[in-house]
Amino acid sequence: MGDLWLLLLLPLSLVAFHGVKGCLECDPKFIEDVRSLLSKLIPPEVPGRTHLLERQSKEMIHLSFKVSHSDKMLRVLAVQKVVKLRTWLKNEFYKLSNETWKGVFIFQGKLLEVRQILESKLKELLKNFSEVACSEDCIVVEGPILDCWTCLRMTTRCFKGEYCGDEDPRKAENRKIALFLILLATATILGSALLLFRMCVTHRRKMKAIRRSLKEYLKNKLEELLGMTEEKEERDFRPRK
Repeated sequence: MGDLWLLLLLPLSLVAFHGVKGCLECDPKFIEDVRSLLSKLIPPEVPGRTHLLERQSKEMIHLSFKVSHSDKMLRVLAVQKVVKLRTWLKNEFYKLSNETWKGVFIFQGKLLEVRQILESKLKELLKNFSEVACSEDCIVVEGPILDCWTCLRMTTRCFKGEYCGDEDPRKAENRKIALFLILLATATILGSALLLFRMCVTHRRKMKAIRRSLKEYLKNKLEELLGMTEEKEERDFRPRK
């Protein structure tokens, strides 16, 4: 049962846990570099510069979190590949710094294009690396491997288990048992609700029948009393001999 709740709450826990990072953010210097390079690209006289810088930095920094945390099987990557991605991004910033400033909207459009390319590159690298690292004839020899969810470096060259979508038979069995118990509890609750509803309906019908009988009884008694009253009045008005 615990495994099922863990599976259900995993996305919420990832969002709530502020310490979670992605492949690129595992290096604290990456965050500093992004903010520093972006600050050099935006002229000091631009209106709302601080807000613009903060927003663009956040979108760029959290990009790799969105990509690497979208699938638990795409969370490992060679450290060498991660370094190359950071170097590529820095080069793109340097290219932008050599261009003439043409306004906020043009600048945001160029950054959007850079993010889209970076996202595409990261997705492709994660997918390709996972396919190799999880294959039967794994030949990954690219140095240390980075777990983008924990920022831990591993010496493991080949992977299996949850990294590759393989499920532990015991966990699978526990999940089936938990699902069965949930279905059983749901059926029990629904059955109890239907039984209670039927009892309420039956009770309501009985009460209606009792009220109907009581009305008939009172009606008959009233007619009987009225008849007795009329008979008495007739006797009182008869002439006496």
